[in-house]
Amino acid sequence: MIETAILDRLCRGGADDHLAELTEIMKTAKMPPAVREYINNHIHTTYSFSPYSPAAAVFAARAEGLSTAGIVDHDSIGGAKEFLRAGEIVGMPVTIGFECRVSMEGTPFADIRTNNPDQKGCSYVVVHGVPHDRIDEVQSFFAPLRAYRNERNKKMVAKINDIMAPYGISLDFDRDVLPLSMYHDGGSVTERHLMMALARAITAKAGKGKPVVVLLKKCGVSLSNKQEEMLTDTSYPFYEYDLLGILKSGFISSVYVEATDECAKLSDVLDFANKIGAIFCYSYLGDAGESPTGDKKAQKFEDEYLDQLFEYLAGAGVGAITYMPTRNTKEQLDRLRGLCARYNMFQISGEDVNSPRQSFICKAMENPEFGNLIDSTWALIKHERGEKLIELRKGNK
Repeated sequence: MIETAILDRLCRGGADDHLAELTEIMKTAKMPPAVREYINNHIHTTYSFSPYSPAAAVFAARAEGLSTAGIVDHDSIGGAKEFLRAGEIVGMPVTIGFECRVSMEGTPFADIRTNNPDQKGCSYVVVHGVPHDRIDEVQSFFAPLRAYRNERNKKMVAKINDIMAPYGISLDFDRDVLPLSMYHDGGSVTERHLMMALARAITAKAGKGKPVVVLLKKCGVSLSNKQEEMLTDTSYPFYEYDLLGILKSGFISSVYVEATDECAKLSDVLDFANKIGAIFCYSYLGDAGESPTGDKKAQKFEDEYLDQLFEYLAGAGVGAITYMPTRNTKEQLDRLRGLCARYNMFQISGEDVNSPRQSFICKAMENPEFGNLIDSTWALIKHERGEKLIELRKGNK
């Protein structure tokens, strides 16, 4: 985590302000040597949900020793131009893409949970390597879907208010949620924005520490010992991010409204990615225990039918898989990488960053076994710069 003062400077105002501040900061900043193994292609910014503006994310990644970084906001690539310019200012190559959910309607997985903790028949995918002259096209594609998503967000706010009314807590979407987002500049509003608005309302009502623990338990939120410790640490400067993560894990299911109109079909997003010359990836999650940041509960995902899923994806024309090496066990990764080799799938790595407690570094990348993921990252950078990517999957098994 970068210094709070620097983070504040890099998040005030708009993109031009961020870049001007970054330019000034870099005049005296002392950066560590860039480590070739330290790559991260899956960084969220304020254009979906994160404490980092695009410029702050690039600075923070470089300050931790990353050699390259990638932006993948939800339903938006609105921060990409700032991210690219920030990469130039700090002297670090970067990649751009986006993450979204797709409807699995019309596939064998329409009624099955794949990699989405909240909803069956709705899967997360990432589109990497977006050519820089297609950014505006991506924004146009998602504009109506972001609007549909806000209609669903308002329904969830209403459900939050029903539950929290006995405790004197109420949210207004336009007043409390929308200002937390970059929707006005092409960003998306996610469930995390709703939970952050609720976290702020809870702390405004109850304060921090033990009263929050008591209130959450009254609302039916089950807390682990680790989560209670986090909530009683009132000195932590990003207390509300911890509370948000706990709410997302233990409260969101009680107010969740299923996504429908805002999710394009898998085939439509795949066709769009091919049209703009980007790389469509299925995002492997894998059965997991509680997440390190506390915002995902222990849950089963696609491991039970992974072979069938790969067979379907390959037949549908999906040629790439993205995954997080530190999230999964060696057995899971061996199986996944074996299937990638069988179906000649291009492999891309990235560790989901959207919380101040998270490091930008993926230590697993120090393992020579994952050297192919480093190579694929540099291939993405070349691809985005317009260099012809020949035999994208070759040597990436």
